[in-house]
Amino acid sequence: MAAAAVVGAAKRLVPSMNRVLVEKIVPPSKTTAGVLLPEKTSKLNSAKVVAVGPGLRDKEGNAVPVSFKEGDTVLLPEYGGAQLTLGDKEYHLFREEDILGTLRD
Repeated sequence: MAAAAVVGAAKRLVPSMNRVLVEKIVPPSKTTAGVLLPEKTSKLNSAKVVAVGPGLRDKEGNAVPVSFKEGDTVLLPEYGGAQLTLGDKEYHLFREEDILGTLRD
């Protein structure tokens, strides 16, 4: 399957309510010089936000949007989320409150 088709498959999925669709970032297993890195050195459980839901409504009926946006890099909990496969790529669906935070450069 072409890369554009995979991206298109993920873009067609609009998460419901306050859910966030992410693609986990796989850390490199070796440096550019070819030195193998131990697994523990790159254990940060991060992901790139692919899509976000519209959010929830508060008690007065006002829309409360999701605090993440497409393209954000987020820190995920060690466990949780729903795993799904779109095309040949693996994605995870989390509730907004389950995501630990945003990673900034």
